[in-house]
Formats: sequence, C-alpha cells, structure tokens
Amino acid sequence: MSENERAGQIIEWDVDGRPVVPDKPIISFIEGDGIGPDIWAAAWPVFDAAVRQAYGGKRRIIWHELLAGEKAQKLRGPDTRLPERTLEDIARYGIAIKGPLTTPVGSGFRSLNVALRQKLDLYACVRPVRYFQDVPAPVVHPERVDVVIFRENTEDVYAGVEWEAGSQDAQEVLKFINKKLKDSGSPTISLKSAVGIKPMSEFNSRRLVRRAIQYALETGRKSVTLVHKGNIMKYTEGAFRDWGYRVALEEFPEQTVTETELSERLNGQIPSGCIVIKDRIADAMFQQLILRPEEYSVIATPNLNGDYLSDAAAAQVGGLGMAPGANIGDRCALFEATHGTAPKYAGLDKVNPSSLILSGVEMLKFMGWTEAAELIVSAVTKTIAQGIVTYDLARQMEGAQEVKCSEFGAAIREIIVKAAR
Repeated sequence: MSENERAGQIIEWDVDGRPVVPDKPIISFIEGDGIGPDIWAAAWPVFDAAVRQAYGGKRRIIWHELLAGEKAQKLRGPDTRLPERTLEDIARYGIAIKGPLTTPVGSGFRSLNVALRQKLDLYACVRPVRYFQDVPAPVVHPERVDVVIFRENTEDVYAGVEWEAGSQDAQEVLKFINKKLKDSGSPTISLKSAVGIKPMSEFNSRRLVRRAIQYALETGRKSVTLVHKGNIMKYTEGAFRDWGYRVALEEFPEQTVTETELSERLNGQIPSGCIVIKDRIADAMFQQLILRPEEYSVIATPNLNGDYLSDAAAAQVGGLGMAPGANIGDRCALFEATHGTAPKYAGLDKVNPSSLILSGVEMLKFMGWTEAAELIVSAVTKTIAQGIVTYDLARQMEGAQEVKCSEFGAAIREIIVKAAR
C-alpha cells in the first residue's frame, strides 16, 4: 500500500448496497486515453475544491491512480491494457472515476469499458441527462429534457457472443439453429452468415429495474418507463418488459401503479408517494423524447437500447460533452466520461471536461456528499452563463470567451472558492 493510500480509509457497504463513506475515502481514478489526461487534470482540482469548501476541510478525497488502456500498456507491456491489479483495487476501494478508454481493433478486449462493467458486475449504467442554461442545443426546448436512463450493463449483444461469417463455429451454430427452424416450418438462415446471440435473463433484468424504481422513489421522480422492442423480440425484450412489471408488482406494490390502473381505476390521479410504471416500444421512444420529453423521468432499458437512447438524449441538451455517466453494482461503482478519446486533440488542452466533471458530481451524490456536488453544478452553470466555455461551445455561442480545457476547470474552481467566502 502506498503512503497516499495509508492516509485514507476504505469505503464500506451496508446491507442494501449503499456506500458508507468515511471522511477521507480512497477513491481510485484512471486518467484515460487520448484527451483523458487533459480532462482529468482539469477535473480533479474542481472535486477537491468543492469538497474542501463544502466541509471546511473536515472531509477530503485520497486519490489513488490505477492503470488501464494505453498508459498501462506503455508501463506494463503490450498485453496489459487492463491489469488484474486495477480490477482488484476498484473492487477493494469500491468507488472509482475514469476518463475515456480506447481498445485497438482486432486484438485484446472487445472493449475495455465493457470488460470493466462485466468483470466488476456493474450491472446498471446510469446516465442522467439534463439541460444547462445557455448551452447550444439543436432542439427548440432542451430545458424540457430531464431524464435518468438506467441501461442494463452486462447482457444483450454486448455480452460478445458472436462468430465470424463463414467460420466453422458460425456454421456449427447455424446448422443447429436451422434444424430447429426447419422442424418448425420456418425459413432457414444462410450458412455464410455471421451469427450472434442476444442473452437476456430474468435475474439481470429484474435487478436493473429494481434499482431504477428505487432511484425514482428516493429522488422524487414521477415515473419509470420500460423501453423495449418486445413487439419483435418477444422472448428477450418482451420478457424484459414483463419482468420489469413483475418487479413493480411483487416488490413495490404500495409504491407503484401502472398506466392501465391509472386510467381505469384511479381516474388519472397518482396516489401520494407512488410512481407510475409504463412501457414504450424503443423506436417510438426516440420520438417521445423529442416530442414530449417532459413525460419521461426515469427510463429502464436493455443494453443496446440504452446505448442509443442515452446518446440521443444527450444530443438534445448539447451533446456528450455535457453528459455524465456511472456504472453501478451492489458493492462497487465506476463513474466515467461518456465520450470517446478524441486522439487528435490529445495533449492540446482544448476539449470540454464537463462530462468528467459532471460524472464527478454523480459520484459525490452517490457518496452522500451532496453539498459538494451542488457547489460544482452551480459553478458549472455560472461559468457557462458568463460565456466562459471551451471551443465546442464557443463556436456556437455569440460573444463567448473561448478558453482552454484547464482554464475552464480553473474558472469553475474559482467560482466554488468565491461562493464559500
């Protein structure tokens, strides 16, 4: 254990899977690839300033760096993009935050991000999407978007069960499938096809929906919408919808009502302390988020739908540069910037660090350090309102002052410090 680690304390977890955070928790961080070091350098002083000002120095984060991606490869060798020590330390210390990671095509993990989620059983990808005043956005009323998307993180096509077209494995799988199809009188599939399997289980679907409902109840949200393509994929996505409704009925019977109950039995009146459980077909949901976003509060969805929806919703409020992300399990959580590594901007001190900074806000909320989180949100809002922004926003804002990545972070930090004087 390093001297820095010895100065901190390990986070414990209660029986409900909530972190019990000491005053000096050890929080792991991964800088990330490409622009990762730039945005991390801008972000961590903001976190430290907010914690210091919110709690008068009584609390502070003990940062513990972990290796992953290109930095791990450079220091540990070509086959160590995700060292076992990194996985062990994230699990040990419980909460971590990271910049974007890239995976080279054709070798190693299919995705370092997916590998982290699956190996640490971080089954809920949580993506809050909200609008910050004055951020350029492509829709007329971006302020109507305020949704938290819970994306199942371990199954669906991201499980990575697939075989290349023409391979012996693909043909063996297809021969087995074709026999079943022929026996049922259905058309068969060409043996030259690539093939993938889409696993979706009741256990993983239910725990995702359970966490979404708990979040809605704890934060005063009005509804949870199950988004699926069950009209076509009846035994996977259709089952996700059915399992989700069962969680509400069996585990939260006094705290949830369905849309059908609301219209047929309750005359449209939501009982006090209850949330509405509803479902939408995935393609229709994309329209709904644009046309009537205010009708949706929390969304629970399988992996692929959640990937699409969270990025599409983020576009409505200004893009991934303003979108935080979290991957949460029962005894571990990993917060992350939601955008890519943008290698052409690496080392230029140019890009918007807001996604990582706002992911840190979600981390602080998860820790129960809401006062520090609110200081950061307020400071980000004020910085943008003053027209102090990075190039991605400055080019769309009349009269804006374009600043570097580090300068944007420094401006946020300055507002935090002044607010506490």
